[in-house]
Amino acid sequence: MARIIGIDPGSRVTGYGIIDANRGRLEFVVCGVIKTTKDQSFSYRLNEIFEGLNEVVQVHQPTVAAVEEVFLASNPRSAIKLGHARGAAVVAVMQNGLAVHDYSPRAIKRAVAGYGQAGKEQVQHMVQVLLGLSGKPSPDAADALAVAICHANQIQV
Repeated sequence: MARIIGIDPGSRVTGYGIIDANRGRLEFVVCGVIKTTKDQSFSYRLNEIFEGLNEVVQVHQPTVAAVEEVFLASNPRSAIKLGHARGAAVVAVMQNGLAVHDYSPRAIKRAVAGYGQAGKEQVQHMVQVLLGLSGKPSPDAADALAVAICHANQIQV
């Protein structure tokens, strides 16, 4: 069995989702978001991401991490901030001894929706169906769960 944390990094909202993968079965553990304080400095917000994910990892004890890669944003400043947020997330999980696996947005969407250009609502719906959830998780949490599902498909535990 593998307990996988999927992370959808963002400088304002970072989504996380944890699933258990065992012999082709996926079981939902927890999901949520880390919202940073928008009136604080960017450095402070990066620390909020680090501390938030550190706490999630210590409480739920995943065995491996999967993180969405930075996509090429039209605004270079946004891409740099996203890269910093992703770095804070990666360091948080690695400080807890987890291996990190990277997946492109296209690969993640293909893993859950069968189509690399799937929209946010499609991803939310498919995550809900694949994990048997009674309701749709928030878009950021659904994206993070999709990252975890993508990794589960790759390792086929």
